[in-house]
Amino acid sequence: MSSDSPKYRAPALDKGLDILELLAKATQPLSIAEISDGVGRSRGEIFRMLQVLEERDYIARADGDGAYSITPRLFRLGMEQPPVRNLVETAMPVMHRLAEDIDQSCHLVVPSQEQIVVIARVDPPGETGLVVRVGHRRPISHSASGYVLLAWQTEETRDRWFRTMLEHEPTLKRARVEASIKEIREAGLATIPSEVVDGVTDLSAPIIEGNHAVCALTVPFIERRGAKIDMRETARLLMAAAGDVSRELSHGAPGAAMV
Repeated sequence: MSSDSPKYRAPALDKGLDILELLAKATQPLSIAEISDGVGRSRGEIFRMLQVLEERDYIARADGDGAYSITPRLFRLGMEQPPVRNLVETAMPVMHRLAEDIDQSCHLVVPSQEQIVVIARVDPPGETGLVVRVGHRRPISHSASGYVLLAWQTEETRDRWFRTMLEHEPTLKRARVEASIKEIREAGLATIPSEVVDGVTDLSAPIIEGNHAVCALTVPFIERRGAKIDMRETARLLMAAAGDVSRELSHGAPGAAMV
């Protein structure tokens, strides 16, 4: 056995984790044949494992059509970690005040490997607004929140994140991203047109604990006729809210780990 080989093997656990990781990255439900090809195992090897994962509510089939997708169960388990729970509990009152002040929605974002994931949100108090669902994921390099999280990391952490990002996106231009996050850090927040919805500008500010951002507080800002609060004032209130959460966290438990 080579020195870098695992000391112990748990084949059944390996199979289950391979299936979960495959489904987590899939953009649509996968059939048994697709899962078999994806994890490099025969249908017979994974059939019983799929049954167990489905019974435990880690995976599900839409309308019983035979194609599997991952459920939010793993996400909910991650949210039960004390640091993550403390972060959400600390941020939510501030987020509610911010949403009332700006008449827009806001959400809280943490890093998850090469992606960002939304772990909490507050809906807009009025009739119009853009709401991002909890659990939503996007690549770090394609989101204002991701740029903010990158901008407020140590150099060592940022290098590690870039390596992971490049594994999933080989054409990523690091120099261009570095130039953008330098500007964001100087400004104190990101102001980036949404890649998903026309007419929306994503405003995102860091929530800092110690010497780095543990999460980003983000507002998908919509220009509305007759609105009392413009984008500049929204940005100011967003930065103030992120600062309030940062100060609260500095007096509480250690910061949130990566989900």
